[in-house]
Amino acid sequence: MTYPALSRRSSGITESAPLAIDTLAKRYRAEGRPVIAFGAGEPDADTDARIVAAVQAAALKSENHRYTPPLGIPEVREAIAEYTNTYLRARLFTADNVAVTNGGKQAVWNVFSALLDAGDEVILPAPYWTTYPEQISLLQAQAVPVPTLLEDDYKVTVSALRQVHTPRTRALVLTTPSNPTGSVYSAAELTEIGQWAAEVGCWVIADEIYHNFVYDEASFESIARHVPAEQLVIINGVAKSHALTGWRAGWIIAPKRMISVLKNIQSHTTGNVANLSQRAIIAAFNLAQDVPENLRETFDKRRLIAAEIFAQIQGVETRIPQGAFYFFVRVDSLLDGRYVFNGEPVTSSLSLSKFLLEQIDIAAVPGEAFGAPGHLRFSYALATRHLVEGLERFRDFVNR
Repeated sequence: MTYPALSRRSSGITESAPLAIDTLAKRYRAEGRPVIAFGAGEPDADTDARIVAAVQAAALKSENHRYTPPLGIPEVREAIAEYTNTYLRARLFTADNVAVTNGGKQAVWNVFSALLDAGDEVILPAPYWTTYPEQISLLQAQAVPVPTLLEDDYKVTVSALRQVHTPRTRALVLTTPSNPTGSVYSAAELTEIGQWAAEVGCWVIADEIYHNFVYDEASFESIARHVPAEQLVIINGVAKSHALTGWRAGWIIAPKRMISVLKNIQSHTTGNVANLSQRAIIAAFNLAQDVPENLRETFDKRRLIAAEIFAQIQGVETRIPQGAFYFFVRVDSLLDGRYVFNGEPVTSSLSLSKFLLEQIDIAAVPGEAFGAPGHLRFSYALATRHLVEGLERFRDFVNR
């Protein structure tokens, strides 16, 4: 029997690799295997009890059982604008520049939907977050990866941007701190990129979801201070900063002319973000201001522990990340065929990832998911005892 076909666009989309690996790791743990998962970009902390209590109280009020405006509850939009201005150290935005979304992924999707036509190009410094190219492809636009190097701290340069820019270039996506590398751009670097963007007239989509997590002498700098406001979009949320991943609470900061388009898009997709999730944003800002710094301090300690263990592993290379909560580890020297998986030599980071999961029960995300083969991404947003045990398994296996 012949069944109706699915669209060619949807058939070409792959599952999110970090989520797929995390799901597989959870399944193996449920089966009794001692799997340690370094895959998910999710803090291991519970949502703060003060936030939960505030949302529970809000749930008892009937006005919070209703639809909200597509762009979000006015009070929430005002709070997001104030929060953004505070961390930017500048009064740049008002509630009229804010659209609340169902997490960062929908924020990215709505922005791409507002900006891209078929055949448009989006520049993605690689390594990049795995979702960007898939969403671009769904809109029949073209992702244009720009490879970066470990030696350059995986940062893109203006000279590299000039080489890939064409009349079809619609936007540059810039993530700082970076997922998956943990790189943090300096003010000087962002000034150069901002000047280039103003010169060529393309949009800059700034993903700042990890802005709370910066370490050592580095400091967070937003490109919002270096690019014309009419060319700028900021993506952010409370998933990472306040351990609210499952609440799906994110937002977009954009020019008013885009916000009106985003309102229409939202009105025909999810309609609005869940009322109580929006209340969680308010609670996070008003009641749990200490959570981001507490998480940052915890992650910083784990970062240094992980760096010490990675330094003991023969044949791998990495830099100590200055932001986010990931190590991006170059493992191409391990891909010489010394390992065999399912009868085939391990010659890619994808097969190495599968091999390590089956051999020593650790789950890391392969670099192919981020446009950077020959690497593995390890999150350190997991319990310290699991972090140490998992990395020591990796060290002892490689060094034996």
